[in-house]
Amino acid sequence: MSALDFLVELGTEELPPKALNTLAEAFLAGIDKGLQAAGLNYETKTVYAAPRRLAVLITALATQQPDRSINLDGPPRQAAFDAEGNPTQAALGFAKKCGVELSEIDQSGPKLRYSQRIAGKPTASLLPTIVEDSLNDLPIPKRMRWGARKEEFVRPTQWLVMLLGDQVIDCTILAQKSGRDSRGHRFHHPENVRIGSPSSYLADLRAAYVLADANERREIISKRTEELATRQEGTAIVPPALLDEVTALVEWPVPLVCSFEERFLDVPQEALITTMQDNQKYFCLLDADGKLLPRFITVANIESKDPQQIIAGNEKVVRPRLTDAEFFFKQDKKQKLEDFNLRLQNVVFQEKLGSVYDKAERVSRLAAFIAQRIGGNAAWAARAGLLSKCDLATEMVGEFPEMQGVAGYYYALNDGEPEDVALALNEQYMPRGAGAELPSTLTGAAVAIADKLDTLVGIFGIGMLPTGSKDPYALRRAALGVLRILIEKQLDLDLTDAVAFAVDAFGAKVKAAGLNDSVLEFIFDRLRARYEDEGVDVATYLSVRALKPGSALDFDQRVQAVEAFRKLPEAAALAAVNKRVSNLLSKLEGSVPTVVEAKYFDNANEFSLYSAIQQADQAVQPMAASRQYSESLARLAALREPVDAFFEAVMVNAEDAKVRANRYALLARLRGLFLGVADISLLG
Repeated sequence: MSALDFLVELGTEELPPKALNTLAEAFLAGIDKGLQAAGLNYETKTVYAAPRRLAVLITALATQQPDRSINLDGPPRQAAFDAEGNPTQAALGFAKKCGVELSEIDQSGPKLRYSQRIAGKPTASLLPTIVEDSLNDLPIPKRMRWGARKEEFVRPTQWLVMLLGDQVIDCTILAQKSGRDSRGHRFHHPENVRIGSPSSYLADLRAAYVLADANERREIISKRTEELATRQEGTAIVPPALLDEVTALVEWPVPLVCSFEERFLDVPQEALITTMQDNQKYFCLLDADGKLLPRFITVANIESKDPQQIIAGNEKVVRPRLTDAEFFFKQDKKQKLEDFNLRLQNVVFQEKLGSVYDKAERVSRLAAFIAQRIGGNAAWAARAGLLSKCDLATEMVGEFPEMQGVAGYYYALNDGEPEDVALALNEQYMPRGAGAELPSTLTGAAVAIADKLDTLVGIFGIGMLPTGSKDPYALRRAALGVLRILIEKQLDLDLTDAVAFAVDAFGAKVKAAGLNDSVLEFIFDRLRARYEDEGVDVATYLSVRALKPGSALDFDQRVQAVEAFRKLPEAAALAAVNKRVSNLLSKLEGSVPTVVEAKYFDNANEFSLYSAIQQADQAVQPMAASRQYSESLARLAALREPVDAFFEAVMVNAEDAKVRANRYALLARLRGLFLGVADISLLG
C-alpha cells in the first residue's frame, strides 16, 4: 500500500502563550486518535507550535483506508420467527437497524447475522473530518468569534495548509480554505510562504524567519541565555514555566542583555524578580552569592539591525515597575512591622473564627507551646507568631501577593528583630507545595506547624471539612506540611497535645466535642497516601495506625521498623501467630488474664515459650524506650521457634479453667511484646 507524508498547519492570530503547549499536544492527540479510528497506519507523528500556528506532520501515512468487515448479531432464531415461520418484530427491527431487507440477513445460524464488507476510502477524503474533529476537541475554556463569522476558536484563524504529499487537500475548516501558502515572520518576512511539501515545512518557514519547532526555539533561548549570563559573570534564573511561556511568545528568538539602576537593589530582590518575571517575562541574573545583578535578559522576536533600541525600550518599560516596588518598600518601612497588626484587627480570617489578628495571637501562643517541645526558643516563636501576618497589610504585599512572608522577613530585619524571628515570617508558609523547601530553623518550624494546626482545628471546629476535590482552606496540604516538617526534620512533637492546645485556644468559637480526634485522624490519614507513594504496603501503615501514636516522627520510625521486619524469614509466620492470638483473645469473655504462673504449666513447650518471652521482654524494653524499633522486632523474630513449638504441642483452650487462663495470659504477654512496636497481626 502506498504512503505519503501529511501536513496540516492552522494559522491564527497570536495564541495564548501559557496554553500553547497544551493546545499543540491536544491537536496531535486528536489527529492520532482520528487516524487510528479510521485504521490508517503511519510511521511517525510530530507537532509544531509557534505564536501564530499549530501544525502536525505525519510521515508515511497510508493513502488508502483498508477494507473493513462488520458482523452484527441479531436475535436468536426462535425469537426471530413465530411457530408458523413468520418474522417477528425482533427480526424486522434487526433488519431495519442494519438498513437492509430481512432477505439479506443470514438466517442459517443459531442467531440472525448481518455481514457487510465496507470498502476503504481514500485517505484524502477522511483527513478534513479528522482535522476538524481534533480542532473542535481542543481544551479551550472560552472560544471566540470574529467579524460576522459563526465559527469559533481560541483566536481568529488566518490560513490553512493541508498537504498530502505534494497535493493540497481541498477543504474549508474554521472559515479557512486550504492551500499550500503559510505566512512568514510578521516583520522579517510578511509575505506568504509556499510550502513545497510536508517534509520541507520546517526549512520553508526557517527561510521566512519562523522557527516552527518549539523545542528548537526553547533550546536556542536556553543556550543563548546561559551564554549571555556567563558573560555577565552571573547565572540566569530560568523557571521552566517561564521558559515555556517565552518560547511561545516568539517565532525568531533573539536574547539580549538589558540593565537597570543599581539603586533598585536596595529593594528586596524577590519583589524585583517577581515583577520582572511575571509582568515582563525577563530572565533575571544572580551573582555567585545568589544576589540579584542589575541586569536581565529579554528575548526579542526580531533580529534588529540596531538591537540597542530594543534594549533601551525594555529598560524604559521595566523602570516604572521597579520604581513602584521601591516606593512600596520605602513606604512600608516608615512604620514598625508590628504596627500593621492594627489593620489586621479589621480583616476577617473566617467569619466564625475572627480576624487575622486573632489568628496571629493564637499562632503565637501555640508556636511557643510547640517550640518548648521541639527544643526551640519559645520567646522567639511567640514573637514570630505575633508578627506572622503583619506583612499582609503592607503596601508591598498588596501589590505583590507573592511577597507575603518574604516582605515580613525584610521588614523584621529592618526593625532589628532576631534573625530566627525574621526567617520564621517566611518559613511559616513552608512547605509551599509537594516536595518544596522546609523551614530551616526551629522557630520557623514551630510557627509553620502552629499556623497549619490552627487552620485545621478552626475549620474543622466549624464543620467545614473538605469534601471530594473541594478544599478551599487547603487543609490536606496543611496536614501534609505538618507531617513533612515533623518527620523530615526529625522533630518529636506529640500532636495529641498540640491539637488539644489549639482547640482550647478557640474557646467557644468551635465545637470541641470530638474535635481533637477528628483533626488527628485527618492528619494521620494523610500518611497513608504518603507511604503508598513511597512503596510502603498499606498493611504496614495500618499495623502502626492501630496503636495510634501521637508523634508523626514516632509513627514513621515504627513504619520503617515494620518494613524492615517484613523482610525477615520469620515475619510471615509471626504475623500469622499474632493474628491467631488476637482472634483467640478477642473471643475471650471478660478481661484478659495478665498474670502468668509457672505452676500451671504442664508441658515443656510452655516453659520454653515463657522463658523466651521473659528474655525477649528484658532485651526489648530498653530498645523500645529508645525507639530502636527495628532492633526490637529483629530480637522478637527469635521467638518463632518456641512459638511454633508451643502451638504444635499445647491446646490453649484446656478444660481446666486455671490452666486455660494461664495460657491466655502467656499469649497476651507474647502479643504485648509485638504491640510495643505495631500490631503485626494486620500483616497476615
